[in-house]
Amino acid sequence: MLRPDGRLSHDLDPQDKGPQDACGVFGVWAPGEEVAKLNYFGLFALQHRGQESAGISVSNGERIMVFKDMGLVSQVFDEPTLNSLNGHLAIGQCRYSTTGASVWSNAQPTFRATTSGGLALAHNGNLTNTDELERWLKERDASQEVPHKDRMDSTSDTALVTAIMATYSHLGVEGAALEVLPRLRGAFCFVFMDEHSLYAARDPQGIRPLVLGRLANGWVVASETAGLDIVGATFIREIEPGELITIDEGGLRSQRFAAADPKGCLFEYVYLARPDTQISNRRVHSVRVEIGRTLALEAPADADLVIPTPESGIPAAIGYADASGIPYGLGLTRNAYVGRTFIQPSNTIRQLGIRLKLNPIRDVIEGKKLVVVDDSIVRGNTQRALVKMLREAGAAEVHVRISSPPVQWPCFYGIDFATRAELIAPGLSTDEICRSIGADSLGYISLEGLVASTGLPKRSLCMACFDGVYPVEVPAGRAEKMRLEQAAVEQGANA
Repeated sequence: MLRPDGRLSHDLDPQDKGPQDACGVFGVWAPGEEVAKLNYFGLFALQHRGQESAGISVSNGERIMVFKDMGLVSQVFDEPTLNSLNGHLAIGQCRYSTTGASVWSNAQPTFRATTSGGLALAHNGNLTNTDELERWLKERDASQEVPHKDRMDSTSDTALVTAIMATYSHLGVEGAALEVLPRLRGAFCFVFMDEHSLYAARDPQGIRPLVLGRLANGWVVASETAGLDIVGATFIREIEPGELITIDEGGLRSQRFAAADPKGCLFEYVYLARPDTQISNRRVHSVRVEIGRTLALEAPADADLVIPTPESGIPAAIGYADASGIPYGLGLTRNAYVGRTFIQPSNTIRQLGIRLKLNPIRDVIEGKKLVVVDDSIVRGNTQRALVKMLREAGAAEVHVRISSPPVQWPCFYGIDFATRAELIAPGLSTDEICRSIGADSLGYISLEGLVASTGLPKRSLCMACFDGVYPVEVPAGRAEKMRLEQAAVEQGANA
């Protein structure tokens, strides 16, 4: 029997799954500290980046122990489990699946026993050259007594990288990483470990964030600075694109495996990252407020009240209200526990859809002309239900404003957007989308306005989901989420 995964929100409307976050990774090297508990709290701070599974690997200097399961961090781990994970270094991950299905075997960290010891690895991002990597692993396996490909029980790109690195175990983990990392394509932030050392690496484009922090007697690596804050670590710097760092009893050392060509994900600033996180020396909350100000200038509305869709729309709504002079108010209340229920909704309850997550505050919105600020429109079903709900609660007018440009293209670098055929924006104009969701008006921020709001140069950002320009080549037809599952089925059929 499958354990409940706590993701009721996805079951409300399977046809309108919004943009799913990238994964969160965390690593700590801190002798004398309870590293498993530090990892637990670090992953807890990164839970927004992945809610499907969670895992932690710990080393006591002699062996690596791995504990992982399906569900939220707080569901997977309890006090006795954490107390049993003793050691001086640990890595962990909370996962949303991008390559490979959401099943236990694909939960991370992955682990591989090698001739020189253990190797555990956790990944945030998505690789685009898995076909090439599979061929490489088969070539490497030709010289192995027991082929690593045959021992893989996982269909994630993370397990593929772990298996390839294991074929270079004679070089040690650091040497293996320097052989493998330059041949990876796509987005990757890795934290990995052997019995003695903590390692971290970031792809040459730096598409996903990865930061380094300092403890009184150790080091921390995390997907976001919010992960450092929760364990009391001081932010030192970002892991640079194309950089590999090693942390052990000798301290911290850094080396490059590729030249940096920064292309940070623009959607991190819109939605993915926590508002209290810092990316590229920009505070995400401040950027989102500025996005709202720009949105108000580019898409003004005649209204009585600006309200956000909790929680991601709040900073942009504050900025919109500030720039427009329209009062800001909370017209919707959010059920904070919607993702924590273990009860599957009946058909009757499922039809209520968005009301299980949001409910209007009637005395705030009744008779008002509203500006509703949201982060994005993927298929439009959520906004359609929201507009209908606000009208039923007495709103005189509903003007929808979106703090990102129309999402036109899928992401192959760690965000599980819908396919292009399922996105609403490629097939309809803004006016047609407005009519489809039932709003009185609809306005998006421009791509130029969004970039300007970040304060970063356009050349240093990945905007592929908005403009279709992919900074790392995506092989045609070979970047599907279930690509490795399909290959496994084909291999079995041909066996």
